[in-house]
Amino acid sequence: MKWLVDGYNVIRSDPDFRGREAESLEAGRAALLVAVGAAARRTGDDFIVVFDGARREAGAPARGQVQVVFSRPPETADDVLRALAAKGGAGTVVASSDRAVRDAARRAGAVAVSAEDFAAALRAPVAGPAGDDDKDDDEDDRGPVRRGGNPRRPSRDDRTARRALARLRSHLTSRGPIG
Repeated sequence: MKWLVDGYNVIRSDPDFRGREAESLEAGRAALLVAVGAAARRTGDDFIVVFDGARREAGAPARGQVQVVFSRPPETADDVLRALAAKGGAGTVVASSDRAVRDAARRAGAVAVSAEDFAAALRAPVAGPAGDDDKDDDEDDRGPVRRGGNPRRPSRDDRTARRALARLRSHLTSRGPIG
């Protein structure tokens, strides 16, 4: 699975990462990359973390299957994420809370998860089998198919996002939280 991560969006959605960013922009990036690198090693997944702006200082490289991309002005990280999601399509998960990025990811067939949910999955893996979030996926055989679906059932996009996050958590649970 390939993860596309909106770097600053995730940093600013998590109090620990945000606290490190308050020290310096580089410290915030480094904290996120350490957590993502650990997740990459544990899951075997590939991660591309996208930040706005040209890289000024090299800093420590992330370990694992992590690629760091800086957008080149006038292009923004959101532009890069939309293009990567279009290229990646199915099998790609985009972690961003930007609505336009998430919508573009879904149109490309990728899964979209919020930056908050992604950071929470990195920080506090939930114990339990990965299939726990799939209990809402059972088809309802009680009658004719209603147009519009069950209003209490999460949308297909929400269920797919939950499964992607549950998969990430399940790989991280056996070794404890990252960070």
